[in-house]
Amino acid sequence: MFKLALRTLRLRKGGFLATFVAVFFGALIVSACGGLMETGIRSETPVQRLAAAPIVVGGQQALALPEEDPATRDPDEKQKFEHATLPERVRLDAALADRLRAVPGVTDVVGEVSFPAQVGAASAFGHAWDSAVLTPYALSGQPPKPGEVVVDAGLGIGIGATVPVAAHGVIGEYRVSGVAEAPQAMRDSALFFAASDASRLSGHPGKFDTIGVFGGDVAAVTAAVGDAGVVATGVERGVFEFPEVGKSGEDLVVLAAVSGGLSAMVMVFVVAGTLTLSTQQRQRELALLRAIGTTPRQLRRMVLGEALVVGLLAVGAAVALGPVLGNWLFGQLAANHVVPDVLRFEQGWLPATVAAGASLLAVVAASFVAGRRASRVRPTEALAEAAVERRWLTPIRLVTAILCFAGGTALGIVTVAVMTGPVAASTAGPAVMLWAFGVAAISPGVTKVTAMLLRWPVQAITGVNGRIALRNTRVGAVRTAGAVTPIMLAVGIATANIYLQTTQEAVSNQAFTEDLRADAVVAGLGGLDPSVLARVSAVPGVAGASEYVTSTVFIEKPFDSGQADDGWPALGVSELSGTAVVVPDTLDRRVGDTLSLRLGDGTPVDVRVTAVEHQRPGFERLVLPAGLLAPHTTLGLAPQLLVRAAEGVDTATLTARLREATAGSPVSVGDRDTLIAAHAKGNEIGAWVNYLLVGMIIAYTVISVVNTLVMATARRRREFGLQRLSGFTRGQVLRMAGIEGGLIAAIAVLLGTVVAAGAIVPFCLVVTGSLLPSGPLAVYLVVLALAVVLSLGAILVPAWAATRGRAVDATSIGE
Repeated sequence: MFKLALRTLRLRKGGFLATFVAVFFGALIVSACGGLMETGIRSETPVQRLAAAPIVVGGQQALALPEEDPATRDPDEKQKFEHATLPERVRLDAALADRLRAVPGVTDVVGEVSFPAQVGAASAFGHAWDSAVLTPYALSGQPPKPGEVVVDAGLGIGIGATVPVAAHGVIGEYRVSGVAEAPQAMRDSALFFAASDASRLSGHPGKFDTIGVFGGDVAAVTAAVGDAGVVATGVERGVFEFPEVGKSGEDLVVLAAVSGGLSAMVMVFVVAGTLTLSTQQRQRELALLRAIGTTPRQLRRMVLGEALVVGLLAVGAAVALGPVLGNWLFGQLAANHVVPDVLRFEQGWLPATVAAGASLLAVVAASFVAGRRASRVRPTEALAEAAVERRWLTPIRLVTAILCFAGGTALGIVTVAVMTGPVAASTAGPAVMLWAFGVAAISPGVTKVTAMLLRWPVQAITGVNGRIALRNTRVGAVRTAGAVTPIMLAVGIATANIYLQTTQEAVSNQAFTEDLRADAVVAGLGGLDPSVLARVSAVPGVAGASEYVTSTVFIEKPFDSGQADDGWPALGVSELSGTAVVVPDTLDRRVGDTLSLRLGDGTPVDVRVTAVEHQRPGFERLVLPAGLLAPHTTLGLAPQLLVRAAEGVDTATLTARLREATAGSPVSVGDRDTLIAAHAKGNEIGAWVNYLLVGMIIAYTVISVVNTLVMATARRRREFGLQRLSGFTRGQVLRMAGIEGGLIAAIAVLLGTVVAAGAIVPFCLVVTGSLLPSGPLAVYLVVLALAVVLSLGAILVPAWAATRGRAVDATSIGE
């Protein structure tokens, strides 16, 4: 039967190409997403500043949190922990360097500090000159003394010049004592200071960001470090140099998993629909094979053989090109700051294997579905079965639909009853997929019912052509459903994901602005010097000013079951002092209670609840003193001040006075709109990722729609010929085909809208209290227009080609 399968493929190039395209693009996207996932798991970052140190010691950025309350846990059971990633850099005590020097075999130990700095208009990172050997840099000139600096060769500053350097909230004049040149390309320019200046400007005296160790045994160094840090060698050293890579890698894994899994599920339906349609167009051929004695098993083997031949070719091409697409997608993510540009794209054999296996599994499953129906007819019914499609609802379709609808309903109930705020999207997203797949499983029946509902308006507008198009749609419901399903998937997924994102953005912006009383903002490079607060507060027309610090903290005691590994968003303000904390009422704490926290860099601290307030659901946070929170952030200082104008002082006057008061300091002054725009920009990264995901799915479904409709319409050449011989003009046939395309688009849009509503409505009820999402109507209109254009174009173009010749010639062409 496999030989017969190979021979039939040569005579059915249209079906061969359609199946090839469906499998190829599905496997291509899955393979590319697999590469992104492997990149996130590996998180390999080329070492730059620390390249010369064979062993690097860094801070422990992981925090172990108990999964259950230790007070109520069964003492006979082992305590389970989940590991959270600390958001701020964890630094090392300088005393650790002295211990490492005593390790046998260690020849040198070098501590490294790194802090943002700016020389003129150029951004750079400051370091102590002693740490230049970690790269190593080649020096022209002299090492820096206090008050001097060695500049990166790429900055183009000559020896002997005096330059202003802004760092740690202040500007100082430094004489250039030398020029340093790196042995390789570096992402960031470097400024090297004397050790005393670097310690002061880093804001963390007596601390090192990392420690480079030369010589010695890795095991001995690890034993000497103990719990004080983490030891890395090889490519793992890059994570200490670029700590943002760790969190970005986790996010990339989640993104790739969601995108790849979603693409794989869509591929199953698209490939199944394409193969089913291809097989249905051969019903007469298959029926004749049954009539001459071919067994059902042989027929299934033939269909499977054809599908596997096409699938292997498509998967082979997709696996070869998967890294190309994956690398391009990774480049787009890096260009839009979703992942650090220092992260290196890696794709080995495993993603290709997984993509190939998933794609071939989809092909096998689809061929089983496609061959099962034709193989089960009795030989005596074969020819009649080839003429009319009678059955489409199988037990597998019915069970799949019931399970998907039940799952979608359950997720909707959970969204409304349990979830709060933007976190509700975690259940709303999967819900739209379940609703979509449930509708796809019974799409022939749903398509027929929807077509009946549209009968009166279609007939009233289109007349005879519309009546014939409606009959074609109802009689060929299975064929029509093959075109409706991918458009429905595209409309439902695109509409739901885009409006979920726009609603989240609107709610986030509203939550940020509804309690915002600031009229201006003062932001500093590398943080604000504490003296700026006093200067700003003394400006005429300022009613109040507060430092504004954001971070993440973790509650250790009492046990917080709702914290997970994300921790609590924390806000630092100047109105609080000491160890006071304001908590949301959802935390179920009372004034006077004590909380044991871990700050963003892992520092433990006990705080006392001084107030409990109601906060917007989904946006709860702990409010702490800025003086407590800021020193435990990576910058070590508050990044900005929020300023409120006194009554009768306009924003323009306020900002002008603030610029005058902060002249000479490395700060920028903006109005309220600047602050809101900066917050909105922070949401753009998440939006861009979501739109990329939607774009990939839409692109794939667009290809499958065109693929399916072109194949289905091209095979109707004989039908069109018979209509023309019975009195139809070519224009009437094309109008009928156009009406069918419009019907397909209308049915798909209606079903896709229902699918999207199944996820959007529960989500909006939770986050906004409304049934309708936030976002421009133009988004939905564009999706609708795209569906119509695709349907009409993919039907009219092949119909125009199929009706070009003489009608009598078309009727002589086989099935």
